[in-house]
Amino acid sequence: MGKRHTPYLGLHFSLGARLAARLGAWSNAIRQQLALPLRIELWDGQRIDFSAQPPRVTIRVPSMAAASYLLRPSLASLGSAYVEGRIEVQGAARDMIDIVTALARNTLKAEGRYARVVRNWRHSKRGDADAIHYHYDVSNEFYAAFLDPQLVYSCAYFEQGHEDLATAQQQKIDHILRKIALQPHQRLLDIGCGWGALVIRAAQRFQARCVGVTLSEQQYALARQRVRAAGLEHLVEIRLQDYRDVQGQFDRITNVGMFEHVGVRHLPEYFATVARLLAEDGIVMNHGITSSDPANGQSPYGGGDFIEQYVFPQGELAHIGHVLKCMQQGQLEVFDVENLRRHYARTCAHWSDNFEAAAGRLKALAGEKRFRIWQVYLAGSSYAFEQDWISLYQIVARKAGQPASTLPWSRRYMYTAAASGLA
Repeated sequence: MGKRHTPYLGLHFSLGARLAARLGAWSNAIRQQLALPLRIELWDGQRIDFSAQPPRVTIRVPSMAAASYLLRPSLASLGSAYVEGRIEVQGAARDMIDIVTALARNTLKAEGRYARVVRNWRHSKRGDADAIHYHYDVSNEFYAAFLDPQLVYSCAYFEQGHEDLATAQQQKIDHILRKIALQPHQRLLDIGCGWGALVIRAAQRFQARCVGVTLSEQQYALARQRVRAAGLEHLVEIRLQDYRDVQGQFDRITNVGMFEHVGVRHLPEYFATVARLLAEDGIVMNHGITSSDPANGQSPYGGGDFIEQYVFPQGELAHIGHVLKCMQQGQLEVFDVENLRRHYARTCAHWSDNFEAAAGRLKALAGEKRFRIWQVYLAGSSYAFEQDWISLYQIVARKAGQPASTLPWSRRYMYTAAASGLA
């Protein structure tokens, strides 16, 4: 019997030797280009250090089969291997992302399957609802563990740069309400209203008559509860509704962090729907993530693949130029654009730090796999905004074809209220 197994064992050792040689050549090539505070621990007990300094990240490879992830270290392959438990990673999430990206940048070519892949999904009401359910209906307790007390799940606004997250999120909401020049008793539609923070603020400050729509059942339930607790049921209506089914006319329309789910090919249709719902003298504000690739491609080195597979099914990002074109096609005239990329890098860094600080509670709430998905996602998003792989724009528009005399002379009206302490 022993002789029968000898050829197999020989093949096994031969494969192991060849793999060890490939890993050695790969690690030597990396070390010649940069020093990383990284240690790799192989299945046979061997350790590979990538610098003389103590490692901040350790990747443990428990089997020969798992070694292939290192040899093609895209954000998608290593991220998936970590999430699925095929490799073990120790270290702070943001250190993990820094080091894995450095490995990808120095190993992979910038073209091919690891470049900015362009998605072009066909979206439907049912498909969009399923995607929203997957991402947002984890549990309200899950989001409360790392967001601010108002549960604002979108880019904050750091006016001075040193504010805490809760302050910056309140500033963001007020910044939006100033941008749309919301007036007392106007009718406001918030598409993708989340847990209701914006419509509650608009009703409290301006007595605005607000409608907030969401496809998330958990957001819907808690937002309604918050409206009741604030005594604003006479002013705020929260609906479990697709934006395509909304009827009526609104003086102001906001979309904060929802249009990424619309789909690139559907943006003209989406903005045409917004224009239909907007009053003749109304104002709309679109706040959303964009691709930095003019071809509407995803994040490089497989980052977009990871997010599409694990975080935002069928999510798509368009370049700001494409968004502006689609708004014009939808009969909207853009008159103000602001880049908040730096603000979103900071926001995601806050979320990532909060997430790691609440690791025990989050694992209990969502399980080990979902914890690892979000650990990678939040830290990776902060890195992507920092590196200009993705961006965030607030775009203010109105119905096209109106007289120039109805446009504001300057942007001063967006800041006067804040400077006088009215925000």
